[in-house]
Amino acid sequence: MNVSMASLAERAAWTAPRERLDVLRPHAFLVEPELSAHGKLVQVATIFLTNRECPWRCVYCDLWKNTTIETVPRGAIPAQIDFALAQLWRDEFRQSPSDELGTRGTRPSSARQIKLYNAGSFFDPKAVPPEDFPAIAEQVRTFERVIVECHPALVGQSALRWQQLIRPSQLEVAMGLEIASDSILEKLNKRMTLESFRRAARFLEANGIGLRVFVILKPPHVLTEEEALDFGKRSIEFAFDCGASVVTVIPARGGSAELAELASQGLFSAPLLSSLEAVVDHGVSLRRGRVFADLWDVAQLAACPHCSLARISRLRETNLTQVILPRIDCRACREQTQCHV
Repeated sequence: MNVSMASLAERAAWTAPRERLDVLRPHAFLVEPELSAHGKLVQVATIFLTNRECPWRCVYCDLWKNTTIETVPRGAIPAQIDFALAQLWRDEFRQSPSDELGTRGTRPSSARQIKLYNAGSFFDPKAVPPEDFPAIAEQVRTFERVIVECHPALVGQSALRWQQLIRPSQLEVAMGLEIASDSILEKLNKRMTLESFRRAARFLEANGIGLRVFVILKPPHVLTEEEALDFGKRSIEFAFDCGASVVTVIPARGGSAELAELASQGLFSAPLLSSLEAVVDHGVSLRRGRVFADLWDVAQLAACPHCSLARISRLRETNLTQVILPRIDCRACREQTQCHV
């Protein structure tokens, strides 16, 4: 599983200049609905933190563009969370002016859960300084559930410390499985195996920590739609076997120099919208947990001008209800005269 320094240097040479970022501001933040484990729609605040680049540098990932080269200074992450929560509260206040403006540590009144996503691992001390954990815990303790992301290799005692700090909030850790194939994981530079993922999942389960899993639909080295469907379905099943309560299926997207190079070699192409539909439908049909389609940038998969918007709307409704709705019947798609679906 080790990757040579030469190959890492080649990967570094592919990357374009990154965005210039303010370490006291998060990259982005939002509030959106999500179906909870109890079958109720809850509002979830998501803050995309600005911090040091993930050390794994998986070949499919473009999240490094919004990261820094150096570890952010102590206090920067709490400042980012303060900024995001204050802005989200003000947005809500403008919509409902009868509410009072919040102060440090308060949350938008509609949001019951929070995701702290940082384009890497929350428990990477070079990404999120552990000295900031107590301050961050004070900021998020008013949320019922706190969701952070982490590479399986870094799931351990830091997660237990964080779990203690945020109580009574429930902790959930999101891990990227990507694909249930050791050989492809190695080619992606993921630097983990299915067994190491399983061990990390067992650790979380043994300590009462929830597990959320990311699955990538048709990552590099998955060459056909048939393979994409097979791996997508098997990856969801593997995630549930590991104890996941929710799986998010993310269509692999192009746009980076790395993927453009792989595409030129015939090793990468984006999945079809129909494949995303089929894989999500399969996952929901299992009734083993929630399965969501990641709809960020999904318009890139919208090949048919006649039905794509309706099909994306159907996926959005499935996300919110976990009900498999009838497929959109499109004559153009059936005749395959105007689009590839």
